[in-house]
Amino acid sequence: MDKSMSGWINGFLGVLIFSASLPATRVAVVDLDPVFLTAARAAIAGLLGLCLLLAFRQTRPQRSDLLPLIVVALSVVVGFPLLTALALKHVSSAHSIVFIGLLPLATASFGVLRGGERPRPVFWLFSCLGSSLVAGFAMTQGFVASPVGDLLMLAAVIICGLGYAEGARLSRKLGGWQVISWALVLSLPVMVTLSALTFPGSLADVGRPAWIGLAYVSVFSMLVGFVFWYRGLAQGGIAAVGQLQLLQPFFGLMLAALLLHEAVSWPMVAVSAGVGLCVAGAKHFAR
Repeated sequence: MDKSMSGWINGFLGVLIFSASLPATRVAVVDLDPVFLTAARAAIAGLLGLCLLLAFRQTRPQRSDLLPLIVVALSVVVGFPLLTALALKHVSSAHSIVFIGLLPLATASFGVLRGGERPRPVFWLFSCLGSSLVAGFAMTQGFVASPVGDLLMLAAVIICGLGYAEGARLSRKLGGWQVISWALVLSLPVMVTLSALTFPGSLADVGRPAWIGLAYVSVFSMLVGFVFWYRGLAQGGIAAVGQLQLLQPFFGLMLAALLLHEAVSWPMVAVSAGVGLCVAGAKHFAR
């Protein structure tokens, strides 16, 4: 199997894992404070990442790697989880998932700025077309209902795109699971402290679904998913493999309907299908 195909497979597995992140977060924020959820998921994943680094005796990153690792930590460890958790206080997970369709364009843009990639012009046509479908749907359905929730999701997408591109660039040097593990370890002292300060006052008020949601986003969304995702981006190209995120809304909407019994409208399905069709075109013209 060539490196490019391996990258697409790893990227696809990462997208599948990430697809359940917003439904799981939606379940968790019903009973848990968004700040505690953000801190707790990072603290749990950070402890697991630290164990991995120690078990495999990984050498410390060089001084020149610290700033990119801090960017990764601030964006995908803190920024995206916190902003999405706050947004899900205002919008449903089915609605917020549609915004994830904007991630490929954000990731590709930062891939050009930070990763030095230069996709062909037609690639941008497919990427922008998929993102425009998502943005158009959000403007007609969401800004009237909850401008705060939509703006939070938009900010989360931009920050996440930066973290994906920066982490993928660094993964070519350190390795995928090493990058997310070191980023989690860097944020561990702050996240553990914040978790303790925002810990729920009464555990009796927190239902089992909220704890299950916290467990999923801590282990899978915050760590395991990034092992596949960063490896895929590093192998297959940030802009190219990043287009797989156009499929994430489709998977996420199915999970929201199956697990949360949320209403999924035909326009949502149509938008998800439309952006999914853009993946093939973007992949073909990515290089």
